[in-house]
Amino acid sequence: MVFTVVDTYAEGWKDLPNYVTTAPSIEGPWSDPVPLHGRGFDVSLFHDDDGRSWLLNIRFDWRPERESFAGIEIQEYDRRTRALLGEVRTISVGTAAGVAEGPHLHRRDGWYYLVHAEGGTGYEHGAAVARSRSLLGPYEADPAGPLLTSRHDPSLALQKAGHCSLVETPAGEWYAAHIVARPHTERGRCVLGRETALQPVTWTEDGWPRIAGAVPAVTVPAPALPPSLSPSSSPEPPATDRFETPDLGPDWSTLRRPATDDWLEPAPGRLRIRGGQSPVGRRSPSLLARRVTARRCSFETSLTFAPRTPDHLAGLTAYYNTRNWHYLYVTARDDGSPVLRALSCEAGQLTAHDPAIPLEPGRPVVLHAALDVPVLRFSYDTGEGLRTLPLELDATVLSDEHADEFHDGQLRVLGFTGAMLGLWAQDLDGAGVHADFAYATYLTTPDGRA
Repeated sequence: MVFTVVDTYAEGWKDLPNYVTTAPSIEGPWSDPVPLHGRGFDVSLFHDDDGRSWLLNIRFDWRPERESFAGIEIQEYDRRTRALLGEVRTISVGTAAGVAEGPHLHRRDGWYYLVHAEGGTGYEHGAAVARSRSLLGPYEADPAGPLLTSRHDPSLALQKAGHCSLVETPAGEWYAAHIVARPHTERGRCVLGRETALQPVTWTEDGWPRIAGAVPAVTVPAPALPPSLSPSSSPEPPATDRFETPDLGPDWSTLRRPATDDWLEPAPGRLRIRGGQSPVGRRSPSLLARRVTARRCSFETSLTFAPRTPDHLAGLTAYYNTRNWHYLYVTARDDGSPVLRALSCEAGQLTAHDPAIPLEPGRPVVLHAALDVPVLRFSYDTGEGLRTLPLELDATVLSDEHADEFHDGQLRVLGFTGAMLGLWAQDLDGAGVHADFAYATYLTTPDGRA
């Protein structure tokens, strides 16, 4: 497996070390990562029929007078030594759409097929195919144009389609896995971020891959997979997680640090989260969150928390990144009495919302978030039923489009993640406070299902 660590991505520079890790099986154990190069990103491996392997990537050029996306590179990779060999070659600079990236190589019927993204990952996004009889080219672009794009039709439900990767099933069917986005309004903000879609692929008589209409369909026929590989063979995860096992489920993610027991302790009936850094902390924030998968959904938890100062906070968050989030949290007033508050951050600007709800010390409180894009609503229950705060928060700030920030034409912040719902705790004075969450329930409504 090859991957990139994106240390820097803005202000005209990219620090992009690439690594390889190997394992005897997909279950592991995986080796320590070995560095390859830092010339670019979107690395992928191609294993040829002669037993040789090759690494592909897009070359990034930092020089202001040059095109930053400088073409698709290839270099031989030695699987035994896990090292790169020989000369680096540029095999394609893409099409007139520009921004060639995301390369994948496939071999079929004597042809090498280079599939790559183009046009950038916004509303001009697409995927293109070129082929050659020789691994190192020259590559001829498909005369029919893009393999897939939404750029010509803003009415399509799936926008920003591109970054295709082809796969052949055991039954001989071909599909393209690719990324898309579903905007709330036509060419508007995409709270669900970048999602994964699948399209069937056919081959023409003269050997070119085709997706019907070169546009993404919302509903496609499922591949004829063996029962062991069929999604229907995997049970749906329960809507409510009560943290009854030592290991967290695969839907959960942490931010900037792994889920270790020095700050995160699952136990039957509760998850203990030790307070971490502030919402802009880059080293040790205490955030456990899951991806939002539907435009209409809800997230609920029961929190027991004993804050002693305003520097102690814990609660439920609708989160995009350190500069864009909404937060329903328990904290303390200056006199130490607990209170429930709501706080928003939009492009780094904080807004504290009224009212402040006094709480009974030591008593759990249910926190609830209802997402109905473009609106987010917070509710709470102290034992007298769920009450909704008189707030209609802007859910579209939790989008790639809102998160992108440019100053004087230069990209400073890049939105790239999609919205999350999660559990958050801050201990700003280092007093060692913790918060206990009894459960977390994530539900989608029937017409908002992913």
